[in-house]
Amino acid sequence: MNEANIYKALGDPIRLEMIKRLAHGNDYTISALSSDLGITRQGARKQLQVLVSVNLVRLKQQGRETKVHLDVKTLNIAQQFIAKLERQWESRLLALKDFAEKPQGH
Repeated sequence: MNEANIYKALGDPIRLEMIKRLAHGNDYTISALSSDLGITRQGARKQLQVLVSVNLVRLKQQGRETKVHLDVKTLNIAQQFIAKLERQWESRLLALKDFAEKPQGH
């Protein structure tokens, strides 16, 4: 999975809000998930298809309703990428600190 595609999908405020809601651990119907987002059901489906395309969510038909489920594994990929960047920056900051605090020879 390409991290850039995950972040691109999360870059939209409506899709990001959907992920935040799903992160509580509950499955939602499309109507419940998109309530108060100012979009139609068709608009919600379009947004969800973007999230499905990068494996952030899964859709499951249950009777007349479609349930939306968060795929935590894909979120973990994004989190691991951020954690790697954090480790790199911490290493660089420590090196800079060591350099700045090192006594200068005269």
